[in-house]
Amino acid sequence: METRKTIRKWFWVWDFEKEDDWLNEMAMNGWLLDDVGFSTYHFVRCEPGEYSVHTEMHPADESYISFMQETGAEYVGRMMMWVYFRKKVADGPFDLFSDIDSRITHLDRIGKMLSVVGGANLLIGLANIFSPSRLGWVNLLCATLLMYALGRIHGKKEALKRERQLHE
Repeated sequence: METRKTIRKWFWVWDFEKEDDWLNEMAMNGWLLDDVGFSTYHFVRCEPGEYSVHTEMHPADESYISFMQETGAEYVGRMMMWVYFRKKVADGPFDLFSDIDSRITHLDRIGKMLSVVGGANLLIGLANIFSPSRLGWVNLLCATLLMYALGRIHGKKEALKRERQLHE
């Protein structure tokens, strides 16, 4: 029986919940996330449903990783700004965001990153649009995609704000 597998799969930044759902579905099927790379996920066999897996965009911070480990979560790895944790289901509930405000703060972090990278691509694209190499169009295309992502994240944030108002 196979004990390890690698899957290459792409998730857009605005679909981070789908990535969590997929990783947890893999764990429910007996495949535990063991390492990550660029659109690459490495799994090991586990008891089906033994673990829960979550991701978060969080700057590199060893004290945060240590804090998470103190709660019983295991640090799996990092891919650029995203960190991956897993925790045994038997050890209790596992959620990186305890309330609506922490979810909004997470979306703000994602939005700031998208704004900076998208804005930089826009400026570079505009500065190079008339250059002989015509690479400015690539930056403008990237800026368009990043601004679309920012809009998707903004929509999620606004939905959470409406939900928070309902509970006040």
